[in-house]
Amino acid sequence: MTNSVRKVAAAAATAVLGAALAGCGGGAGAPDAGREARMGTPAASASAPASASAAASGPPAASPQAGAPAKPPTMAPGPNGLTPVFERAKQQTDKTVALTFDADMTSDQGPRAADGEHFDNPALISTLRTLKVPSTIFMTGRWAEEYPDQAKSIGTDPNFEIANHSYSHHAFKSPCYGLPALDSAAARADVDRAFAAFRQAGAVNTVPYFRFPGGCYDDQALRALSTAKVTAVQWDVVSGDAFAKDPGAVAEQVLTGVKPGSVVVMHCTRSAAPVTEEAVQRIVPELRKRGYRFVKVSELIGT
Repeated sequence: MTNSVRKVAAAAATAVLGAALAGCGGGAGAPDAGREARMGTPAASASAPASASAAASGPPAASPQAGAPAKPPTMAPGPNGLTPVFERAKQQTDKTVALTFDADMTSDQGPRAADGEHFDNPALISTLRTLKVPSTIFMTGRWAEEYPDQAKSIGTDPNFEIANHSYSHHAFKSPCYGLPALDSAAARADVDRAFAAFRQAGAVNTVPYFRFPGGCYDDQALRALSTAKVTAVQWDVVSGDAFAKDPGAVAEQVLTGVKPGSVVVMHCTRSAAPVTEEAVQRIVPELRKRGYRFVKVSELIGT
C-alpha cells in the first residue's frame, strides 16, 4: 500500500470514529467528521446483502414519464420478498466498471445552501460529459429540489441515469453514524417523495435503484422497501473522496480497488467532496488504458 492510499484509509477511519463519538447526523454547523457519515462513505457498515438472482421486476412506485428510456433491469426479490441488493456484477470477466456519484443533501440543509454552501458540482458533471463517461447519479430528493435545473439537465441526458438516494438522507437502520432514523412507514414514504421530486424537476432518465444513506440497512429496511420494487445498490470500491484534499490519493485508491464489474462510490457535492472532479480526470484515462469500459449501473445489473 502506498503512502497516499494509507493517507486516504487513515482519514476515512478517523472520520468514522469521529462520527461515532460525536453522534454526527445533525444539520447546520455539524463537524466535517459528522457530515462525512451523511455521505455514505463507510461501506463496511452495511450488513450482508440478501441473496437474489437477476430477473425482471416491476417499475418503481414513481412511474417514468413519457420519453423515458426502456425499462431498466432490476433483480428478483430476495428471501421472504426482501428488496434485493446489488454490489458488483456477477459477470466478472468483462472489463466494465460503473462510476456512481451520490448527490447528497439532507432535508435540513437548505439554510446552508442559502448561505452559499455548494451541495452541487457542475464541473464534475461537465467533465463526465466531456470524457463521455456514462454514470449513475444517486440523488436525494432534497438535492433535486435545491437544484431543479441541474436535476433536469442530468435527468434528460442519455449519458446519465438518476437513482434514488432517499429524500431526506435519514437512516433506514439505526444506529447509522448518528443519522436520524426513519421507521418503516416513513422510510417507504421517503423513497416515494424522492421519486416525486425527480419528476417535479423534469428528470425522465430515472431508474428503480436505491442507495441507503450511510450504506446502512438490515432485513427490516429491506422489507420496508419491498413494495417500492427497487433494487438496492451498494458498492465494492470506496473512493475515499468525502472531504479528501488530495485528488491523487483518491484516484489511486479507486485504481487500486477496481475489478471487472465493480461499482465505485463517489460524490457529487462540492462542499463535501471538493477534489472528486480532479480525481475523475485521472481515473478515467488510466482505467481506459487498462482496457476498462465505463457503464451505468443498469448495464451492470443487466449482465
